Amino acid sequence: MRILGRTDFRGLAVMIVALLAVPAAAVAQTDEIQVYDGGIAERGVFNLTLHNNFTPVGLNARAFPGGLVPDKSFNGVSEWAYGVTDWFEAGLYLPLYSISKDRGATINGGKLRLLFTKPHAAEHTFFYAINFEFSYNAKHWDSRRFTSEIRPIIGFHLHPVDIIVNPILDNSYIGGFKALDFAPATRIAYNVSPKWALAVEEYADLGPLNHFFSESEQSHQIYGVIDHPNRFFNIEAGIGFGLTSASDKVTLKLILSRDLHSFKTTASHDARIR
Repeated sequence: MRILGRTDFRGLAVMIVALLAVPAAAVAQTDEIQVYDGGIAERGVFNLTLHNNFTPVGLNARAFPGGLVPDKSFNGVSEWAYGVTDWFEAGLYLPLYSISKDRGATINGGKLRLLFTKPHAAEHTFFYAINFEFSYNAKHWDSRRFTSEIRPIIGFHLHPVDIIVNPILDNSYIGGFKALDFAPATRIAYNVSPKWALAVEEYADLGPLNHFFSESEQSHQIYGVIDHPNRFFNIEAGIGFGLTSASDKVTLKLILSRDLHSFKTTASHDARIR
C-alpha cells in the first residue's frame, strides 16, 4: 500500500517552506496541554474548546522576572474555532486567564490560530497538518509581548493505535531561525472502542535550536490520558508527572469541546421531547 502520494509530498513541501519563512523563540508558559491530530471543525461549523490545567505540585521559581509562579496555579482558555474549508480552520483563544497564589486572578492575553490540514485527516492512515498561533501576551505571562507558535502535525492512524508527533517551534521574533525553541509533543493512543481511548503523551522543552538546554534544564512531562466523547462534550482528561528538575512535578488537565451547532440541535430536540 502506498502511504505517501503526490499530494502528500506537496503538502509536506508547503510545511517545510512555511517553517523556513518564519523568524524566531523564548520559553513561554503553558495555556493548553494537547497534542494536535489534524482534526478540524466541519465547514461552516463553530466549535468551542475549554482548556483547563491545574498544577498542584509545580515549580516555585518564575520563568522570568515578574512571571507567574506555576505551583498551585490554574490556567484556562476558551478556544473558539470555525471550519472555513475542509482543509482550513481559524481559531481565537479568548480569554486566556490564570489563578495563581502570587497574583490571584489575571487575564493573560489572547491568540489567533490558523490550522491547515489534510482534508478528513481522521480517515487516513497517514496524515499531516500545520498550525500557526500568534499571541499577544500580558507582561506577567510572557517576557515578550508578541510571540507565535509553529506546530507541524504528523501522524498515523493504525487502528486501533494512533501515533502522533507535534515537533513544535516557539517563536519570539528574536535571534533568527536558529533561536526557535524546540518543544515537541508526542501521543500514542489505544482506541478501546469508538467512545473510549487511552493514551500516553509526552511534552518537552529542549531549548533553542542553536543550543539545547542541558539535560537538567530541559522540561519533560509524561501524561496518562483518557478520551471519551459523549452526548454533551468530547472529554480529554489526564495527569502529568515531571521527569526533570525543570518540570512541574504534577499537572492535571481537562479539555472539554463540542460543536456549537450540535448543542443547538440537542437543545431543540430536548425541547420537543418535553
